[in-house]
Amino acid sequence: MLTPKQNLLETLKKDGKPECLCNSFTMFRGIPGDPCFKLIRGNRIRGTNSYDQWGTLILFPEDAPAAIPYVTEENQVIKDVAEWQKYVKVPDLTGKCSEGWEEALEAKSKIDQEKYLTMVVMGTGIFEQLHMLMTFEDTLMNFLLEPEAMHELIDVICEYRLTYMKLVVEHLHPDCIVSHDDWGAKDSLFMSPEVWREFFKEPYRRLYDYLHSQGVIVMHHADSYLEPIVEDMAEIGVDIWQGVLNTNNIAAISQKVGDRMLLMGGIDSVIDREDATEEEIRKETRRACQEYGNLKGYWPGITYGGPGTIYPHVEEIVIDEINRYNEERFGVSVS
Repeated sequence: MLTPKQNLLETLKKDGKPECLCNSFTMFRGIPGDPCFKLIRGNRIRGTNSYDQWGTLILFPEDAPAAIPYVTEENQVIKDVAEWQKYVKVPDLTGKCSEGWEEALEAKSKIDQEKYLTMVVMGTGIFEQLHMLMTFEDTLMNFLLEPEAMHELIDVICEYRLTYMKLVVEHLHPDCIVSHDDWGAKDSLFMSPEVWREFFKEPYRRLYDYLHSQGVIVMHHADSYLEPIVEDMAEIGVDIWQGVLNTNNIAAISQKVGDRMLLMGGIDSVIDREDATEEEIRKETRRACQEYGNLKGYWPGITYGGPGTIYPHVEEIVIDEINRYNEERFGVSVS
């Protein structure tokens, strides 16, 4: 029987022979403790308000599931994107993160790499960084009003992100990097496909070409409606689109790119509630497996950008139900 790692690697191959559907993030083990993550997101402490390395206000209420960037006209970092150089101070990753990798290296050494793939999660992609430096409305308007300045700023953020990737790869050599950038809402892109292609396609091709040159699997997280750009995503090197909402036509997307880009998701996160019953969680998980399980490249999971759910019992039941489906359909359970 294949290990979870082997089953995923077979699923990634165009002519691979996986034994069953991959199951959530069960084939991965994250590498915690890297100094880049600590520098960039270490200020996100429950019950506090703080400013990140770029100067963005981050709120983390005691009762919130996660930290929240809070950007207003009054506190936005960039007051005028035409003069963005006056306002933007790019964090010095090379200077501040050249040392301090021992904790992460020790954590990686404890992972059974015969059975699991190692993984690093990189939040706050290029678009997300833009709307953490200025309001969401200004971000979208500036694509139209100040395209030259936006291209310049995107190039700077892309270079910063490439530096981040190089530090992670050179020190930790993970099997996979989960690269976050939400480009859409539940049922629409945040911008036209043409605008996305003009501003984001080539910067992301550059980032993902680098990861592929180092043998790193590219998992792009976007729990969004991205149906109009899925062929572009496959073209620029997204190996796995993680976070596929079922508001996308998953069957149609599979026909287009299922042999080039895996589609992880399909399970509605509405089941991630404290009062969600086991029956409700199993029903939604089974629906996704039955509706999409025969499609090329489909991989069931909840649509968050990393392992876990807000309410831990939900993930346990989701994983168990996918195992049950795999046992019933394929006679195996890889977990």
